[in-house]
Amino acid sequence: MKAITLIATATLGLFAVSASAQDYPDRPITLIVPWGAGGGSDATARIVATLLEEKLGQPINVVNRAGGGSVIGHTEIANAKPDGYTLGNITTELSMFHWLGQSPVSYQDYTPIGLFNADFGGIFVAQNSPYESLQDLVDALREDASAIPAGGANQGGVNHLAYAALVAEAGGSQAFWVPSEGAAPALQLLTSGAIQAAIVQFPEARALMDAGEIRPLATLNNEREPSYPDVPTVAEASDVNVSISGWRGLAGPKDMPQEVVDSLSAALEEIVASDEYKEFMASRQFTIAFEGGDAFGTYLAERDTQFGDALKAAGLVAE
Repeated sequence: MKAITLIATATLGLFAVSASAQDYPDRPITLIVPWGAGGGSDATARIVATLLEEKLGQPINVVNRAGGGSVIGHTEIANAKPDGYTLGNITTELSMFHWLGQSPVSYQDYTPIGLFNADFGGIFVAQNSPYESLQDLVDALREDASAIPAGGANQGGVNHLAYAALVAEAGGSQAFWVPSEGAAPALQLLTSGAIQAAIVQFPEARALMDAGEIRPLATLNNEREPSYPDVPTVAEASDVNVSISGWRGLAGPKDMPQEVVDSLSAALEEIVASDEYKEFMASRQFTIAFEGGDAFGTYLAERDTQFGDALKAAGLVAE
C-alpha cells in the first residue's frame, strides 16, 4: 500500500508540473532589468515586454534592479523561482563578472531563452592617419602596441576588450588604452591626435565620418554592416580575426520547465522578426540578433570564453 501511495503521489506531481507548463502563463510575469530606467537595456527590455504581453496574453511588469554594475539585478534573476514567472534581461556584463572577481554568477546560473540584440563596434582612425588599412594597424601593433594609444570609453568595457583582443591576436604587447567617459570624448581625442585609433559604435562615429574627419578600417561584426557595406570585417581587412559585441538577451533562473522555455523562445523569435520591433530598434540604432534556447546557451558559453580571453589580454582578470 505504501509503495502504491508513493507511486500515486509521484504521478500526481508529474501531472501537476505538466498541467502547469501547459497552462503557462496564467498570471502576470515579472521582467527584471539589471540597469536603471532610461538606458539601452531598459528600452530594449520594455519593447520586448510590450510585444511579449501581446503574444502571451498576460501583463509583464518590468522592474529595474540597478546597482553593483548590474551584479544586483543579475543575481536576483538567477535566484528567482524557476517557474517562468520571473525573467530577466541579461546583458554583456554577465560575461565578465567571474573573470573580474565581481561575482560568482555566470551564464551557467540561467535558463537561456533568446538573444535579441548584439551591437558591434568599429575600428576608426583619423582621416590623416598613416594607417591606410587595418592590416597597416595590425602590423604596427605587432611591432610595438605600446606605442599606439587607443580609446573608446571606459577601461574594462566592451570597446576596451575588443581592442585588447585585437592586440593579442596581432601578437603585440599589452594594449595602450586611454580611458574616457564615453565614445564622444574618445572621438575628440582621435581627431585631436591624442590617440591613434578608436573603437566605438558606428552610430556614434557617423557625424565625424560624414564630415570626413575620421574613417573606419573595419567592423567588429563577423559580417559587413548593412548600413556600411563598404566597411570590411576584421578578417577581410587583415590577417587576424576579432569579433566582439555588446549583447542583450532574455533568460530565467536555472532549471525552468522546458515547455515554458520553448514557448517563450518561440514567442521571442516572432517578436524579433516583427515590423514593430524592427522599427523600434532602427529608431534607436540598435542591431537585431536572435539565437534561441540551446543556441543562445552556446552563444553565452562562447562569449564567456571570448571575454575571459580579452580580459586576460587586457591584464584585468582577478587572481
